[in-house]
Amino acid sequence: MSESGFYGGEGESALHDHDEKAPIGYRLWRHLRQEKSEHGRGSFDHLNSEEMSMPSEPGSLIGAAVAASLAIPAGTVQTVTFSLAWACPEINFHGGRTYHRRYTKFYGTHSNVASDIARDAIIEHHKWESEIEAWQRPILDDKRLPEWYPPTLFNELYYLNSGGTIWTDGSPPVHSLRTIQQRRYSIDRSNSDFRSGEDKSEQNDTAINILGRMTSLLQEIHSPVSMTSAFGTNLLQKAEENVGQFLYFEGIEYHMCNTYDVHFYASFALTMLFPKLELSIQRDFAAAVMMHDPSKMTLLQDGTWVQRKVLGAVPHDIGMRDPWFEVNFYNLHNTDRWKDLNPKFVLQVYRDVVATGNKEFAEAVWPSVYVAMAYMEQFDKDGDGMIENEGFPDQTYDTWSVSGVSAYCGGLWLAALQAASALAHVVGDKGSEDYFWFRFQKAKKVYEKLWNGSYFNYDNSGSKTSSSIQADQLAGHWYARACGLFPIVDEDKARKALEKIYNFNVLKVKNGRVGAANGMLPNGEPDMCTLQSREIWSGVTYAVAAGMIHENMVETAFKTAVGVYEVAWSEQGSGYAFQTPEGWDFEGRYRSLGYMRPLAIWAMQWALTQHKIPRQEMKAEIKEESVTRQHTGFKRVAHLLRLSDEADSRSLFQEALLTRAVFTDMEAALSNYSFLPDDSNESHFMFDLKISRDLNAFQRIAKFVWRVWFCHTFWN
Repeated sequence: MSESGFYGGEGESALHDHDEKAPIGYRLWRHLRQEKSEHGRGSFDHLNSEEMSMPSEPGSLIGAAVAASLAIPAGTVQTVTFSLAWACPEINFHGGRTYHRRYTKFYGTHSNVASDIARDAIIEHHKWESEIEAWQRPILDDKRLPEWYPPTLFNELYYLNSGGTIWTDGSPPVHSLRTIQQRRYSIDRSNSDFRSGEDKSEQNDTAINILGRMTSLLQEIHSPVSMTSAFGTNLLQKAEENVGQFLYFEGIEYHMCNTYDVHFYASFALTMLFPKLELSIQRDFAAAVMMHDPSKMTLLQDGTWVQRKVLGAVPHDIGMRDPWFEVNFYNLHNTDRWKDLNPKFVLQVYRDVVATGNKEFAEAVWPSVYVAMAYMEQFDKDGDGMIENEGFPDQTYDTWSVSGVSAYCGGLWLAALQAASALAHVVGDKGSEDYFWFRFQKAKKVYEKLWNGSYFNYDNSGSKTSSSIQADQLAGHWYARACGLFPIVDEDKARKALEKIYNFNVLKVKNGRVGAANGMLPNGEPDMCTLQSREIWSGVTYAVAAGMIHENMVETAFKTAVGVYEVAWSEQGSGYAFQTPEGWDFEGRYRSLGYMRPLAIWAMQWALTQHKIPRQEMKAEIKEESVTRQHTGFKRVAHLLRLSDEADSRSLFQEALLTRAVFTDMEAALSNYSFLPDDSNESHFMFDLKISRDLNAFQRIAKFVWRVWFCHTFWN
């Protein structure tokens, strides 16, 4: 504290009476000793002049201090433990809803429990520290690891605490300051049909199950709907613990909660350290797949209006203003048309099932997985089994356009097909297991055409950058490996591609000391087509390194990842410690300090310790004729979810809902119309009866016409 920053007025002169050149801290302690010798206790009371004093209002508190006194004999050491805690039991969101924090489960919902929390910290902190030490020590002492890696691994966890983190108690909101007027809806998310019943052929036909739920919703669309949010706690099974719901920002500059395309990379930290919280996040997104929000939002890309969230699409994020109830705060592009979100959902779900062995979770989210896969069918434009990108940045690289079959999204889709097959096996859906494996076989042949002899082309559009070397080209292969699935590409091709990435994207940029550039051209120059192609993304660099470890390229992996350490964490770096950015360019200019994706360093640790994960074997080839029934059902579900060509991305299923609503509104209008004149008599009464009979007939006709229209449109 400088002298100019200390108290003014007459009291200040007391500190200047003696050696004015002595440090202010020394003079403060000397003053306290003098006060104690004269008055029995040390005090700064008289230093406050009347002009400077700011007394608090009655019943309020503007400051507090904690002090402890003890005698310290010469040559000894004493420790005084202080604990700082605060109680903030409620979380209020801009949308008007209020939730209780997770700690209220243990301390209650009052705001006067800070002293209890502080007391527990003082009592338990030695135990906590010893448990942390026991957790970290094996990694810190592992001599096989480079010196920089263990501290960076642990330090990147700062973001789980500092990334705008919110942890609720998992209960519904305690207050709501608004009433949702939009026609939101959600189809039944439960999976009871897969766990009961005698007829296994009917029970495990997922397409029939999903279609039945859609039909039920169409019949009940105007009934009260209680589950119109992404509240995943509704999917908890009886034996499962409600550990609450977890939110964290994409970045301290990007305030969308649980941004899913980025969580795909970061989620390994939660899966390994807080698996129940990870399952909670996945339940929320499973619930979101089954919901629809027709409220409109404007896209920054071109100013068009689109629906906020359509049935079957995995949302970009769980929201910001009103999490769980108003998803997709992101509005640069229409993420209902993104090609990476749905496959990433399927892959993360399966990875978490493998990691936790939680079959109840698998059964609960399986319908959402099936719907997410069916939704993607519309993006296979030519029926070859492989999805195509649509010529705009329709994936996590949201300024980097891609068209046709792409290495990134195509690989994710290929891995997701295999993961869906494996998950179907877990839940006992043999038909879907075989069907998705058949689809995997078919799509794999298309994906292999991207191979050019040394890596997989960026896409097959034939553009100037189609042959760009993307660092993240094997994202699907990496995740398949991480899940214990069969490799989606031949192992020798994977190693060649990773060697190419290391030699070009890593070594040709600042001598390999800054991480992996997102895009490089075959001539060794950076891909300058867009901002993101010429950036180095810290989290993607970690993910590429994790993929290398899975291919037994461990030394190359650490040489790749060390660039992030050199830039972000080393003393000679750019000073990004505990605020690792999303990325930086070749000149060292960063973008988005404090970002979620660098938690992907835990994907490296997952790869290093993955010996516990069972490896899936290659299955026998499945013939198309053996999955005809499953194909027909899948196509029907996909047809219902298909988006129309209109700008608002309305699906055919939503068109059915609107058609149903039109007929219902016509019925209501006629029902409310009065045919009786003021001087009604018996003749008028007889006339009204005739009108009533006609109205009833009209209502029956309207319902009949709507049902015929629905059946003709969707079942043929």
